[in-house]
Amino acid sequence: MKSEVSCSYCESKEDLKKRLKKIEGQIKGIQKMVENEKYCVDILIQIAAVRAALDRVGLILLKDHTKGCVVRAINTERQEEVIEELIRVISHFIK
Repeated sequence: MKSEVSCSYCESKEDLKKRLKKIEGQIKGIQKMVENEKYCVDILIQIAAVRAALDRVGLILLKDHTKGCVVRAINTERQEEVIEELIRVISHFIK
């Protein structure tokens, strides 16, 4: 079930790209903070913000994957396979 003909996140694509660009900017900001020897706590707070933003992107993708790819696969004869894959994905995501 690796690659579907149409992506399940296509409707969210622009939002995802916008969020990822913002995260990219946050990462660059953290790099500058380290270069400029900013206060450790301030850097850690920014790292937490990036993690939260990445989690939100991941949840959007997980939701879209479940509503799209998983639903399509369950409607075929691949229910067991797709459920196992979904469990593996969620397990990796929550680590």
